[in-house]
Amino acid sequence: MAKEIERKFLVTGDAWRTLAKGTHYRQGYLNSIKERTVRIRTIDDKAYLTVKGPTVGVTRMEFEYEIPYNDCVEMLKNLAEQPIIEKARYKVPYNGLVWEIDEFFGVNEGLIVAEVELQSEDQVFEKPQWIGQEVSGDPRYFNSNLVNNPYTTWKK
Repeated sequence: MAKEIERKFLVTGDAWRTLAKGTHYRQGYLNSIKERTVRIRTIDDKAYLTVKGPTVGVTRMEFEYEIPYNDCVEMLKNLAEQPIIEKARYKVPYNGLVWEIDEFFGVNEGLIVAEVELQSEDQVFEKPQWIGQEVSGDPRYFNSNLVNNPYTTWKK
């Protein structure tokens, strides 16, 4: 069984921008209920299907498979819940871990979050200076929830 242990934080400032080149992601959800999500995404010229279980603490089951790119494009267009999530992902190494920074576009413009994948829920790690408030437990920041509740519609 594959498990994902991940913590999520808001990003502050722009110091991280010079540390990595962004990769364009387009992703959609075929199912986004909290008990299980089924995501499809393109990353450059590759495509993936991912199935995730419910989050317990900061852990959940995750299974990911490469699928034909053209099939994914058709599913994003014709089957996925709308709107599609569009973002650039930056992978920044820091103190032995890789921080994945997602800068969102479209209806989620203005949202920038960083995730770090851990070996255990109680793993101790150092945060880079550009890491702000932790939002791991706030479901509004789950990508699957940004479809039905886009960041640009949140009351500030």
